[in-house]
Amino acid sequence: MLIGAHPDDGEIKAGGTCALWSKAGYRVLIVSLTNGDIGHQEMAGGPLARRRKAESEASARLIGAESLVLDNHDGELQPTLAVRKKIVKIIREFNADVVITHRPNDYHPDHRYTSQAVQDAAYMVTVPFFTPDVPALRKNPVFLYFMDQFQKPNPFRADIAVAVDEAMKSKWLMLDAMESQFYEWLAWHAGQLGTVPPDRDRRLKWLQKTWEPLFRPAAKEGRTMLVKWYGKAEAAKVKFAELFEVSEYGHQPSDEDISRIFPFLPNKPKRKKA
Repeated sequence: MLIGAHPDDGEIKAGGTCALWSKAGYRVLIVSLTNGDIGHQEMAGGPLARRRKAESEASARLIGAESLVLDNHDGELQPTLAVRKKIVKIIREFNADVVITHRPNDYHPDHRYTSQAVQDAAYMVTVPFFTPDVPALRKNPVFLYFMDQFQKPNPFRADIAVAVDEAMKSKWLMLDAMESQFYEWLAWHAGQLGTVPPDRDRRLKWLQKTWEPLFRPAAKEGRTMLVKWYGKAEAAKVKFAELFEVSEYGHQPSDEDISRIFPFLPNKPKRKKA
């Protein structure tokens, strides 16, 4: 399960990993805690929220995943008790074994408060009389953080690196399905709206050319973990990777746990002899 603040956060940070999970037969849910109703330069409110929800659903369907967009206003998310209870119910109902979200130090308040709300829910998913209408989980999920570049008060630390070269075609199509964001809002915000081609084929090429420089550094930054999980020779070939940090909240995974959660990591931990 991914829990992002907006419809596109999870897809940007872990769309390739989701595609690999889905291909391996795992059930994948991409959650957005807000409806994204102000993430555009020309439209807002209900029409934008409905458009982004439809885009999120279409994006998830491309890889066989599920999408859930909550109806909280974009830019106004708070880590309230009501939000915590909703997150607990979602995690329980999905019976999640891994939950990935933002780190708590981030430029966007919705990202920070999503992280805080998920952290606040992390232990409560196992407490039977907290939101007792949904049975508590008997095992706490593994909670992970998306990669980011923020340094203060502490920088991101890669504990897991997933090579996603083979999944990039799927990831590009997932982002392509979110037209309001990648060809309108984010392009406008970056001052690039005038460079977006009008036709679909050229737009997809534009998307790849524009976003590749943003995605490629992860493979370099996560090289140590790529070597651990893929071996030195294979790690050297990786162009695109998605990196994750293990949260101190929730179940603390062993290498064996990580290998089970990410079954496409080729290097399996050796069992210790009794």
